[in-house]
Amino acid sequence: MLVSIFNDVLGPVMRGPSSSHCAAALRIGRLARDLLGGDVRDVLVEFDRAGSLPTTHDSQGSDMGLFGGLLGWDAADERLPGSLQTFVDGGGRYRIETVDAGDPHPNTYRLTVANEQERHTLRAISTGGGMIEVIDIDGATVSLHGDWTETLIWVPAGTVAAAAATQVMRHIQSTMRRIRGAEPEAIGLENVFVHVARGAPIVQVTACAPLPATIIDRLVGDGLAAGVRVLRPVLPVRSCPGMGVPFRSCAEMLAHDAGRGTPLWRLAVEYERLRGGLTEEDVLQMMRDIVRILRRSIAAGLAGTRYEDRVLPAQSPAYAEALQAGRLLDAGALNTVVAAVAALMEVKSSMGVIVAMPTAGACAALPGAVIAMAEAMGLGEEEMARAFLASGLIGVFIATTFSFAAEVGGCQAEGGSAAAMAAAALVTLAGGTLEESLGAASLALQSMIGLICDPVANRVEAPCLGKNVMAAANAVCCANMALAGFDPLIPLDEVIETAKRVAGQMPREVRCTALGGLSITPTSLAIQSRLEAGAAASRACGTGGCGCG
Repeated sequence: MLVSIFNDVLGPVMRGPSSSHCAAALRIGRLARDLLGGDVRDVLVEFDRAGSLPTTHDSQGSDMGLFGGLLGWDAADERLPGSLQTFVDGGGRYRIETVDAGDPHPNTYRLTVANEQERHTLRAISTGGGMIEVIDIDGATVSLHGDWTETLIWVPAGTVAAAAATQVMRHIQSTMRRIRGAEPEAIGLENVFVHVARGAPIVQVTACAPLPATIIDRLVGDGLAAGVRVLRPVLPVRSCPGMGVPFRSCAEMLAHDAGRGTPLWRLAVEYERLRGGLTEEDVLQMMRDIVRILRRSIAAGLAGTRYEDRVLPAQSPAYAEALQAGRLLDAGALNTVVAAVAALMEVKSSMGVIVAMPTAGACAALPGAVIAMAEAMGLGEEEMARAFLASGLIGVFIATTFSFAAEVGGCQAEGGSAAAMAAAALVTLAGGTLEESLGAASLALQSMIGLICDPVANRVEAPCLGKNVMAAANAVCCANMALAGFDPLIPLDEVIETAKRVAGQMPREVRCTALGGLSITPTSLAIQSRLEAGAAASRACGTGGCGCG
C-alpha cells in the first residue's frame, strides 16, 4: 500500500495511550465486526508469547481499542475506556489467551469471532502509528490495509475458486456494460481487482464500493457464492483507481524537484493529492482541521486533566504557571514548547483526544513544537498547517522504508521520527529552504538512533514525557543549526536506513515489551502493582477503572 500522510503519518485522531495498540486494534476490530455482519457474540483473542502484546495489551489500550472496534465505535469515541465492559454487558463473551504461535511480527492479533450463525478467524498485525494489515481470513492468505472496500465471496464446496473469480469478473463486466454508470450502485466499479486468496476458497473483490446487489444475486443464483461479506474502509484517505505518488524517498523527491527549490510543504500537497485523488484544497483543509483539534487539546491539557489509571498527575499547568511567574530559566520559546508538549502528553494519558503524529506515544513532540513556536512567532493556523504538511512528507519517507512502531524499532522509531519531522516543520515555519528542511530532519534523527522503549509501569507516560520533550528540543536546535548552514553530512535516506538496521540489532526486551530498561526497575514494578490493584478495585465497584476516587 502506498503511504498516505493522513493515514500513516499525521493521524489517526484518537483516544488512548498507544496508536499501535489502541487505534490499530480498533481498526482490526471493526474489520472483524464486518466479517460477522455487525453481530459479534463470541471472541477469542490470541497473542504470541514471544510478541509484545502479552505484556502490554491491557495497559496500553489494545483491549480497549479492539472491543471498541468490535462494537463499531470510532477511535475518538469517548466511551472507549469502557468498551470491554460494554461488550460484556451487551451479552458478548470473550477470552484472551497467550499462545506459542511463532508469529514473526511482535504486534500480531489472532481473532476468532462468532455468533449463532457463523464463525470466522482473522489474523492481523499492527504496523505502527495506527496502521494495520490483515494477513489471514479463515486460513486464506490476504493483504488488507483498510483503504479499499473489500467484498469477500466464499466459494461453495466443490467449486474451483479460480473459475469462480473469472465468473465474478464476467458478471461485473456485463453489469457495467448494462448500466454504464447510470445507477448509483455502479459508482466505484470502473476499476475492480479480483483475485483468489491463497489457501482457502475465497474470492476477494477490491473496489471503491461494495459489489452491487444485482451482481451478488447473480453470483448466488449461479451457485458461485456460498457467502458474501463486505469489509468497509477504516482509513480516512481511501485508495482510488489510478492512484500513484510522485516519489517515495528523499532522493527521488529531490530528483523530481530538479533544483527548483519547491517548499517542502508544497511537495507534500502534491504527494497527498496524487495519493488520495484529492484536490489541493482538500489536503490543506484536512490539515487545518487537525491543527484546530491539536490547539484545543493543548488548551485542555494546560487547564488540567484527571484520570485514575495513570502514573503521573497533571504537571503542565504548574509548569505554565512557573513560566508566567518568571521562576524558570530563560529558554525563550522553548519553554512554551515544553508546556505544550507536556499538556498533550497529559491529555493522552487522561484518554482525551489527541492526534498520533506519528504515534500516540510520540504524539506531543511535533505538534507541541510547531504550535508553540508558531504562536511565539505570531503565525496563524495556515502557517501551522503548511509546517505540519512538510513534517508529513518526512514521515512518508520514514514509513516507506522503516516503521513508526516501537515494538519494531524502539523509541528511535517513535521519538526519533517525531524529532526529524518536527525539525523540518520548524524550518518551514522560519521560511527555510528545501535543503535546510531536509538537513534539519537528518540532524534530528541522527541524534536519536538507538533510543530504546521502556515504559515505566507499562504505561506510555514515563520516560515517554521526557523523550517527547527531548525530541521537541532536539528539533528546535536542529532547525536552527540547519538554518545557520550546519552540514548534516549523512543524507536523510541513509539515516533512515541506518535506524532500520539498528532496529534489527536491538534486543527484543528494549522494544516496547516492558521487559527492559526503566520498565523493570523496582520502582516501576511497584507502581505497576499499585495501579493494577487500583484497577481491580475499580472494576469490583463497577467504575471500570476511571472514576473511582
